Order: sequence, then C-alpha cells, then structure tokens
Amino acid sequence: MGGLGSGPFPRGPGPAPADWKGIDAILSESAKKPQKKTSIGGQALIEGVMMRGPYVSAMAIRKSDGEITVETWETGSRRWYYGIPIVRGIVNFVVMLVTGYRCLMRSAELSGIAEEEEPSKFDLWVDEHLGDKAVGVFNFLVTVIAMVLAIGLFLLLPSALIKLAEGALLHLPNFVMTLSEGILKIAIFVGYLFLVTRMKDIHRVFEYHGAEHKTIACYEAGDELTPENAKKYIRFHPRCGTSFLLIVLIVSILVNSVLTWDSLWIRVVLKLLMLPLVVGLSYEVIRFAGRNDNALTRAVSAPGLWLQRLTTFEPDLTQLEVAIAAMKPCIPENKNDDLYGA
Repeated sequence: MGGLGSGPFPRGPGPAPADWKGIDAILSESAKKPQKKTSIGGQALIEGVMMRGPYVSAMAIRKSDGEITVETWETGSRRWYYGIPIVRGIVNFVVMLVTGYRCLMRSAELSGIAEEEEPSKFDLWVDEHLGDKAVGVFNFLVTVIAMVLAIGLFLLLPSALIKLAEGALLHLPNFVMTLSEGILKIAIFVGYLFLVTRMKDIHRVFEYHGAEHKTIACYEAGDELTPENAKKYIRFHPRCGTSFLLIVLIVSILVNSVLTWDSLWIRVVLKLLMLPLVVGLSYEVIRFAGRNDNALTRAVSAPGLWLQRLTTFEPDLTQLEVAIAAMKPCIPENKNDDLYGA
C-alpha cells in the first residue's frame, strides 16, 4: 500500500482500455503480450511516488505550488545475499520498509501538507522542549505504535479469538484452528484496507499507487513515458506490495501449522520469531510467479490483483506526470540492466 507499493516485486501487465476486465482476462492478456519485465518498483507517497532502480532511486513530489520536485540517490550495489533464496527476500523487505518510511516522511515535508495545519498547544510544547529532536522522537513513537498495532491485530488477536473459540467448542483439531486463524487474519487485513480507503488523504495516496503501476506498465510495454500513454494501462500489478502481503498471510498459515496451541503467548512469540522465514518464503513465491506465465502462477497472482481494487485507484494526468518524473531517473542506460530476476 502507499506504505509498501510495488516494493521489490514490480511487473506491469499489458495495456487495457478499462479496469472492469475480470482478473482472469487481465492475467491472460498479460501472458499473451510479449513485454519487458523490469526490476524497477516503487511506492506511493504523499502527493508523490518513489521508484527504486538497479543503480538509482528517485522520489518525485508535487509541491503545494504545483511544482514537481525530484530527489535521487544511489540504490546501492547488489550484495552477496541477493543470490541466496529466502535471505534475499528478508533483506529486500527490510530495505524497502526503511526506505519507504523515510520517503513517506520526506514527502509529507516536501508536499507542504504538514505546514497547512495550525500547530496545536501540544505541538508548540513539543517544539519548545525538544526542538530539533522532535521529528526523531515523533518518528520513533510512530514506529513503536505501528509495530504494537501490527502485532496486536495480526499476531495476537486472531490467535486469542481462535483459542477462545477452541475453549468454548472443546478441543478443535490443530489444523482447523490454524486454518481458521489464517482466514481471520486475512479478513482483518481486508477489512483494514477497506476502512483506510474511506479516508480522503489515503484515497489520494492510493491514486498515486495506481499511477506508479500504470507508469511501470507503460515502460514495460515499450511505450513513450507520457501521462497520456500511461493512462491507457491497467492499474493492477502482479507483484505489487499488496499482493506480497496477502501471500505472506497465506504462507503464514502453512508455517504456523507446526506451532503449538498449548500456550497462547508462546504461540504468539513463536509466530513473531518465524516471521522472517514467512517473509522470505513469500518473496520466493511472488518471485517465481513474476518470472513465469502459466496457469499456476496466474492462480497465485489472481487474489492479489483482486485485492488491489482496494489499494489502487485511477490517477489523473497530473499524478501520472509525477510518477513518470520519479521513473525516468531510475531507468539505466543499458536497458538490460533492469531485467527482473537478472
């Protein structure tokens, strides 16, 4: 989602005149059309988009005066762990979380949104007592709160509810409890996405998410990167971060099936410890699906594409202009240097 975007799993499907096509039709059309599979991926930001290329990364933000500002930095060289399955997925996930969070905070600053609101008494107190440290303290608190909420919603709450149901219904089989827990986690995830889309500011971020996908699709198809050309493409992306998170939830059902149900707290701690393995395995699944076009991989991609109806919305031409501005610095001189899986 705006927080995760396409992440390190980018690939855009072929052009389509409208988004009302069924998921099966989208996948079939994508499989038939020869096109480039790029490793460039990104994330939607506040009034902007971040793109991560093989050598250069960039973020483009629409400022309050209408000007587009672009910042670039070196992506960093590929390291030894990129060749190790599972490990590369864990590292990529952490890198994208850190980079995405920094870009999100920077986008709030550049877009001028933070300056539009009158400071409250609390804001004034914080600024007076913490000064330049206020931003760092705020970012730390936000990170802690987000982690606590994530652990509570997706690790503790589903296990607690299933454990409570098991006590009321008397000794459910472990596989039934694990499957029920996984389904409940997915339901919470989908419900959460639905609720946040009702927020006006988040809805706009998800429009930039659609702009990111369309821009990558336009580039992969070999079209000139213009807002009008990018507008023709669908907003769904087979290796979007939304799809990745859904696969994480599904893979967690399999991994967590070996964990004990005897103690709720031990199970929650074990699930937290197993999370890196779940992330690494999920990365390999989506990587395999992205590099192959067949019935199996289309089935794997379909749920994530459906879920993107909640996390991407149709962008306008001005938003596509921003996404293209972020994309262009990331394109390497040698067009084969950004091939996916290379």
